[in-house]
Amino acid sequence: MFHWTEKSDAALQNGGVIGPGERLPWPQTAVMGVQHLIAMFGATVLAPILMGFDANVAILMSGLGTLVFFLVTGGKVPSYLGSSFAFIGVVIAASGYAGPGPNANIGVALGGIVACGAVYFLIGAVVQAVGTGWIERFMPPVVTGAVVAVIGLNLAGIPIKNMAPTGFDAWMQGVTFVCVALVAVFTRGLLQRLLILMGLLVASVVYAVLTNGLGLGKPLDLSGIAHAAWLGLPNFSTPVFSANAMLLIAPVAVILVAENLGHIKAVTAMTGQNLDRYMGRAFMGDGLATMVAGGVGGTGVTTYAENIGVMAATKIYSTAIFLVAGCMAVLLGFSPKFGAVIQAIPLAVMGGVSIVVFGLIAVAGAKIWVDNRVDFSDNKNLLVAAITLVLGTGDYTLKLGDFALGGIGTATFGAILLHALLSCRRSGG
Repeated sequence: MFHWTEKSDAALQNGGVIGPGERLPWPQTAVMGVQHLIAMFGATVLAPILMGFDANVAILMSGLGTLVFFLVTGGKVPSYLGSSFAFIGVVIAASGYAGPGPNANIGVALGGIVACGAVYFLIGAVVQAVGTGWIERFMPPVVTGAVVAVIGLNLAGIPIKNMAPTGFDAWMQGVTFVCVALVAVFTRGLLQRLLILMGLLVASVVYAVLTNGLGLGKPLDLSGIAHAAWLGLPNFSTPVFSANAMLLIAPVAVILVAENLGHIKAVTAMTGQNLDRYMGRAFMGDGLATMVAGGVGGTGVTTYAENIGVMAATKIYSTAIFLVAGCMAVLLGFSPKFGAVIQAIPLAVMGGVSIVVFGLIAVAGAKIWVDNRVDFSDNKNLLVAAITLVLGTGDYTLKLGDFALGGIGTATFGAILLHALLSCRRSGG
């Protein structure tokens, strides 16, 4: 049913890319899948922890959601689905979660997540039926480039503020992103394609030497790995459908649409292949995956910006990689030991990797501007981009009753509405 044209690693030389319908030999594809799995892991685990959800369920559902997305899109859109941060504020508001530990009122949050997925699916069905022309009019390259850049810039505060609690950790973040950069520039072939994974491994070894060996920081603790079981069921939960919670959480679907649209636009710009005809199916796949996740205790899912960063760095956009990554995540969702391995990665090292990945996302947005030759001597383009970047980076938040629209949402809607407003004068004469 699914077929990819096999390409050698030499195809990546001289600026070449591996497109969505192509792949490297299966062993290399499998290793690349591991890299994407690791790239998404930090955020996919962090989001459920902040909402009081079970992290292993989130991993399991990210893998299953990725496979659902792969099937609905016919294996044409390279994407990994992970836990969406857009749900955090509304889930906390709907469930009254004060943390830490398990969310005692998780059921009503799950009902809202299922409702959000249903709304998202219906939006995708409309797009699939009538086409993407109306979206194109509202989101030209100046808008989509700004939205993609904002996703990376908005997330930048997570590693900077939350993943370096001590001065030593901040230095280790620097060591980590330098390791990734050195691998990216001074290696060749497969090692260079695995820059995130290799940089993380080297930085973890450096961390262990400095902490366990020289006592400069919190030691690397591997005891959790030894005590964790190889196989075990995660803690599934059942949704409870409350009208208030559903009305509060369902509007997040619009933010997910913007994230998915930005993802597709970014991949289109990077690959030179127009994926717009799959946009409706992508929305439906993501919506269905969110419904499935919410139905068993998982967080809502979205196309992951972290994986855009990895694709931008490696020039490999093969959908086969995400098939592999999704299958691995499903298996690992049933392995507490794997969860323990990932949790053993030093927070500072994961933070350093996140700095690299989020930065690559921001640059992917700028690339949309460059590739589409957006004219910033035009004040309309200049003001749309400038205001959008600050709204998203500063996390400008607007409250509509109990619903809070955070930085990515305000930046997305702000860019769309401001562009439409500033286009009125021109269209009017």
